Amino acid sequence: MLSSLTPLSERARGRSFRATACWYIAGSVLGGLTLGACIALAALVVGAWSISSKVILVAACAGALVAVASDTGIGGFHLPMHTRQVNEDWLDAYRGWVYGVGFGWQIGVGVGTFIMTAAVYLTVWLGTLTGSPLVALLLGGLFGLLRGLGILPARRCTTPERLSRLHERLDRYDGVARRAVVAVELGVAVLCGFAAALALGVAVAAAALVVGLVSARRAATRRGYASLVAGVERKRPLRSSLTAGTGLGSVKSTGSL
Repeated sequence: MLSSLTPLSERARGRSFRATACWYIAGSVLGGLTLGACIALAALVVGAWSISSKVILVAACAGALVAVASDTGIGGFHLPMHTRQVNEDWLDAYRGWVYGVGFGWQIGVGVGTFIMTAAVYLTVWLGTLTGSPLVALLLGGLFGLLRGLGILPARRCTTPERLSRLHERLDRYDGVARRAVVAVELGVAVLCGFAAALALGVAVAAAALVVGLVSARRAATRRGYASLVAGVERKRPLRSSLTAGTGLGSVKSTGSL
């Protein structure tokens, strides 16, 4: 998405990035409100059941733990995900405001495009548990707004070099962002656990500590492996140049001295 809607790409299509971005954010808010309306219907049902606050908190805690398990892949568990992307053919077929609103709506509704984290499901679950249609609707709108604002980092991509640097930064902080999402999910689980019962809160906090340690160890292992691979790649050019410089390359190719 960031490579499709930038000042660079919009200028090439003869359109204004600022106008397209505004339409995109507006569409994303509309998509969030659409999601919020669906959550509001579920919240209306929950509110009609007059469920006790302790049960609500336990359910919220459980939902957060399920999200953590999915995002960390504990035991190979993952909630259903899909990799659908927006149709980029729209960029050449429609006006800027059409694909701006259309793409934004699909992003804002949350489940219309690539789902990268179980936090999307957790948002729906927590909104449902509020039992308040108005709160659920506002939560959906806020969700859509935050998703739509994700286009703003592309506003400085006026050259291919700047776009490339932006993607490099996004790739660099991808792991950090994923760990931050898991940390928020764990925080929700711990807070709801303590609010429901002290023993439950302590148990969830202990589980959160274990998950944190395991995640930290995995991250350290990945960094160590990446450093090892990078070191090997750096040595290859040097080894090749030494081989060529000593004439060993021609010896190996002819098979004789």
